[in-house]
Amino acid sequence: MNEAPDNVRLIGGEMLLWSDLSSVGGVTDWRGAALELLRRLLPEGGRVLLVGPHAQGLVDEVVARAGTVAVLLRSYPDACALGERHPGLEVFCGRLEVLDADEPYDLVLALDGLLRTHSAEAPAAAWNESLEALADLVAPGGRMVLGVHNDLGVDRFIEARPAGRECADDQWAPHGFDPGYPGGPAALDLGLESAGLSVQRCYSAYPDRQSPRSLLSREALGFELPEALTFALSAGEGDRMLVADPLRLSRQVFRHGLGEALAPLWLAVASRPPRAADTALAVALPLGLIEEGQALYELTAGGTRRLPGGEERPIPAGRVVEEILVEACAREDVRTVRELLSALAAWLESDGRTDPAAWSAATDSLVYDGRRFAAVNPPASPATSPDPRVALCRILWRFAVRLVAAGHHHPWPWPLEADELTLTLCGMAERPCDPGDLDRARKLDAELGRPAEVAEHAPTYRDLLGARDRLADQLTAALARIARLETKLSYRERELVRAKAKLRRTQRKATAYRRTLGYRLSRRLARPRRVARRVIRLLSG
Repeated sequence: MNEAPDNVRLIGGEMLLWSDLSSVGGVTDWRGAALELLRRLLPEGGRVLLVGPHAQGLVDEVVARAGTVAVLLRSYPDACALGERHPGLEVFCGRLEVLDADEPYDLVLALDGLLRTHSAEAPAAAWNESLEALADLVAPGGRMVLGVHNDLGVDRFIEARPAGRECADDQWAPHGFDPGYPGGPAALDLGLESAGLSVQRCYSAYPDRQSPRSLLSREALGFELPEALTFALSAGEGDRMLVADPLRLSRQVFRHGLGEALAPLWLAVASRPPRAADTALAVALPLGLIEEGQALYELTAGGTRRLPGGEERPIPAGRVVEEILVEACAREDVRTVRELLSALAAWLESDGRTDPAAWSAATDSLVYDGRRFAAVNPPASPATSPDPRVALCRILWRFAVRLVAAGHHHPWPWPLEADELTLTLCGMAERPCDPGDLDRARKLDAELGRPAEVAEHAPTYRDLLGARDRLADQLTAALARIARLETKLSYRERELVRAKAKLRRTQRKATAYRRTLGYRLSRRLARPRRVARRVIRLLSG
């Protein structure tokens, strides 16, 4: 064991040969949405405590902006590495329950939850006990940000591998048997209130618990969110083994108003009441924060605005174009596909010259209300305006790649690849394209910085089962048709055999009749009569 840096204190329960940052489960990768929330909560010149492992970028951001920062980790190697990277940081190494701080903190951050604050050197404390120990570290008028994984989150229903027992080394204590662990937003609020804290705002993080990029408050989820907003929250990232399509399942969650109850994880912002002589610092917490690519948007009462300093834009109404096309393909409604693609091509040719965002749009970032198209949070536009046919080819190529990669049903031959399917869709839009246009469309897509690639992982397990059942039905119908044709063929063969036998009998009877004396005499007597008739015709002629 190497000698610890001077700013690392061992408090008991430290794990000397364990690292949370190298475990299989990994630490939640909080990105721009969480960082923006923390920037608004960090007290100027106040004391901040980070409890549990956090992503390196988040720790660096807190250290750079806060006055006095301390960190609690159970892993000795992680504590030493963090202490060497930030010499001015006070690092506690050990269990949460034995931490005895000299003074409470103005802001306590536990975005990874409380499960990694226990140690294998002692029995794990109940969740309520850990929450009380964490709440005792919050100063009067201070705040706490706590992340809680949802055991019944939507991401739990789409992963084939069990979320709680992946046979990893960090799962020496089975999860799911603690009766005090919150089973929903109401239980989380009750636990925070029991610990002496009041909930200021509770956010639901999407699309998954590994890399959440959107935070939606309870107030925002109380209303019916437009599809233009919820569609972007439905697609997960990463190479995972999926049981169901995350897009389809998440869309149903939002439609049924279960966005908070089935969120992958919750992020609660709670505060301790100030003393009578003190006044708490008022902080305007956002309704929601949505990260899309490199851009970050804040959800407001009237729409969204891009950070920093962007203008407020209303959220366009209508259905997402990709969802309309996928539904039409599933129904084999070629007419709807043709009409929608023709309208999309006409919109690119008309509004594309005045609206630069049209060139960088895609089927998953466009909504259609039956009359017009609108871009959702339009990304960067190309330097020069491309040919409308090339722009349409690019949009349809991205859709074809996503359609084939997801394994959705469509009415065209299944051996078609994404490129061939793109040319078919361009023809249905009455804007035929050739392979040269397709190459230019790929270059345009690469120029926009969002190249579409065919997914390496196979379609989801449920999609494979659906494809198998569909092929089994087609095979059963084909076998039944073959059986009917074989029955009809056998009947026709028997009829042909009977007809041939009847023909042979008739030929034998005719041969026997020609050999009779009466037939031969009638043939000979008939010849003079014919000669006489011919002579009479000549003489009378």
